Amino acid sequence: MTDIPGQAFFGKIDTTRPHSARVWNYLLGGKDFYPVDREAAEQYKEMFPGIVDIARTDRAFLGRAVRYLTGEGVRQFLDIGTGLPTMDNTHEVAQRVAPECRIVYVDNDPLVLLHAAALLSSSEEGVCDYIDADLRDPDKILELAARTLNFDEPVAIMLLGILHLIPDFDQAHQIVTRLLDAVGPGSCLAITHATLDLDGEATEQAEAQQEWNKKADPITPRTHADISRFFDGLQMVEPGLVSMSRWRVEATPWGEPAEVPGFCGIGRKP
Repeated sequence: MTDIPGQAFFGKIDTTRPHSARVWNYLLGGKDFYPVDREAAEQYKEMFPGIVDIARTDRAFLGRAVRYLTGEGVRQFLDIGTGLPTMDNTHEVAQRVAPECRIVYVDNDPLVLLHAAALLSSSEEGVCDYIDADLRDPDKILELAARTLNFDEPVAIMLLGILHLIPDFDQAHQIVTRLLDAVGPGSCLAITHATLDLDGEATEQAEAQQEWNKKADPITPRTHADISRFFDGLQMVEPGLVSMSRWRVEATPWGEPAEVPGFCGIGRKP
C-alpha cells in the first residue's frame, strides 16, 4: 500500500509498527495494510492458526448483533474502535433494516478515519459521522457523538475487540461505566473480548500474544468473570456471555468453528 492523498488531514500513519485494525483487515482478506501488518499477522497465524477463526467470528458477530439490535428498535449506534471498512459495516447492516439509523464511528488510527470518510456513506434517511478519538477519552467521544446522537433515546454502544487493548481492568471498567451512564434507558452494550478460557491450545495463543505485545499495542485476555463485570447493572440478552461462535449462530461462508477463544455478549440498560 502507498500513502493516500489527504491522509495528512487525519494525522500521520505509522507504518513502522503493526496496528490491530490493519492486521485484522489482513486476516479478513482485506487489502488495507502495510508490510509490517502482514508480517505480524503471518507470525501470529504461524504460532496460533486459530486467530483467523477469531477474526471471522468477531466480524460475523457484528452483523448478527446489529441485526438483533435494529430488530429490537434501536436506531442509534456508537461504534468505538471501528476498524477498517470491509463488507457489512455497522451502518450498512443497520440501515438495511431501518434506513433512518444514525451511526457514529470512533477510531484513532488515521488510515481507518480516512477510509471511513471515503467509504462509509449513509442512506438518505440516516446519518453517519466519524470521530477521531481514543477510547481512553470517553468524555471527548460523548461530547462529539452528541452532535449526531440523541442520548435521551436508546443507543447501542459497540465495543468489539477493543477493551482488551486497555491493560488495566479498572480503567476499562470505568470507561464502560462512563459511556453507559451517558445514554438513555433501553440502550445496549455489545462487546467482544479476547480470552484464554476457551482455548484448548491456550499456551500457543498466549505465546503468540506475547510476541504481538512486544511490537504493537498489547492485548490483555480476560476471564469470563472479568468480562461479565462490564455488563454490571445490565440485563443480558440470551444466550448471555458466550464464545463468539455461539451467539445466535447463523450460517457463514466459512462455517462456524465449534468454539473460539473470544467472548461476546449484549446487555440492555433497564
